[in-house]
Amino acid sequence: MPDDEPTGTVDGPVFSRYGIASTVLGLIAVAAVALAALIYTQHRSDADELAYRTRVLQTAAEWTGVLINMNKDTVQADMAELHEGTVGQLNADFDAAVEPYRRLVQTLQSRTTGQIDSVAVESIYHPPPGPDGARPSGRQPEMSEFASRTDTVMVVATSVSENAGDEKPKTVRWTLRLDVSDVDGDLKISRLEPIR
Repeated sequence: MPDDEPTGTVDGPVFSRYGIASTVLGLIAVAAVALAALIYTQHRSDADELAYRTRVLQTAAEWTGVLINMNKDTVQADMAELHEGTVGQLNADFDAAVEPYRRLVQTLQSRTTGQIDSVAVESIYHPPPGPDGARPSGRQPEMSEFASRTDTVMVVATSVSENAGDEKPKTVRWTLRLDVSDVDGDLKISRLEPIR
């Protein structure tokens, strides 16, 4: 056999510079796609959380709006609407919890006009499920069985009451702490606490 025939082996590097560069660029592209997916997922999560908090604040503001605008002519209908928007211990003890407000409106024979000044989320409580799937007791043990989340909301409002027989309207400042609980996607008030 002649000596100048090819032997089947190649002398030189296994990977060319172009092969190494394209591999590095491929890894960078994969990392960029993974990072973009992570950023998008976090953004969606943040957007969903903000939308949920907006619903919580709106629920608290609407419920308080009914409470502070209660009039002698609408007290029964307003009480029914307020009761329908509650859950848990507040729902069970509703009459006792709101009796001072009802009595005040009926005694004074007042006409009230109120407005919400500010609403803010004070705290958020996500009870993590236990190993058996049950939710442990939190701030409100009775809510732990059926509420997936409870947010505490501070509401500041002002109402002007015109009482029968009084010449000068009275301004009432309201500061309330409400717990808004998520029960199967439906937001309800689970605690009412006036702040003095």
